[in-house]
Amino acid sequence: MTIAIICTAFLGFLVFGLGFAVSVMRGRMGINFGYTANPTDRFYKLMRAHENTTEYAPMLAILFLLLGSRNPSAWVVWTMAIATVSRYLLALGLIFTPTLDKPEALRFLGALGTYLCGLALCVAAYLKA
Repeated sequence: MTIAIICTAFLGFLVFGLGFAVSVMRGRMGINFGYTANPTDRFYKLMRAHENTTEYAPMLAILFLLLGSRNPSAWVVWTMAIATVSRYLLALGLIFTPTLDKPEALRFLGALGTYLCGLALCVAAYLKA
């Protein structure tokens, strides 16, 4: 259960850290609502990283805690860790790429890791039912 809690906490750090960064940028830029969809704009990339994280982190956290409470096998524990790292890779790839118009390795690895690990954890949860 410890790894499940740690991974959930790290997903929380990512969600709230990105949310705080968005709020700071809004304050600095005087933007109270919305954003311009410019794939090279730092604020837009930060918003996309936060939005994408908030789409996937809650379900991953639920799966982590559910499976973590049921004596998970080693592969499930590793999958939780890889899923968490994948979320960070994706966020970094969104924020630090020159443009969102072109493919980028960190985003690809982060997305692939999220999908594969998420599906594997869903299967593990189903099999524990």
